[in-house]
Amino acid sequence: MLSALARVNILKFKELQRVDALNGEPGIFSARYSGVHGDDAANNAKVLRQMAGITKRSASFIAVLALSRPDGQSIISRGELLGQIIDSPRGNQGFGYDPIFQPTGFDITTAQMSPEMKDSISHRGKALAQIAPKISPFLSLS
Repeated sequence: MLSALARVNILKFKELQRVDALNGEPGIFSARYSGVHGDDAANNAKVLRQMAGITKRSASFIAVLALSRPDGQSIISRGELLGQIIDSPRGNQGFGYDPIFQPTGFDITTAQMSPEMKDSISHRGKALAQIAPKISPFLSLS
């Protein structure tokens, strides 16, 4: 199985944050949305500035995971966490947009959640759970 895995391309595990009122931004630019790569506070501040006065605050985290074999076959999974952008940062757990993202059905942000709680609803976890049972059969066909 390891030799089969060595021949498989893992097409980037991509995280996106989609804010509906911002026409889907920050999207693929989420890590450098403020102009500085990896500056979470600046990225959050830019989103909050752009959202000032906007009442429709729906947003989502999306994760996509894809594996591709040399024969061109691939498998893809997608996980999504729906929520909204709140008015100001809350919490100090997590990273990225966690302090301003409140998942649907919760009254706290993902930055206020324990790691276990966040993992149980995570977009990444959903994508991994979806693809995990397909990996072994996919590799055995290569």
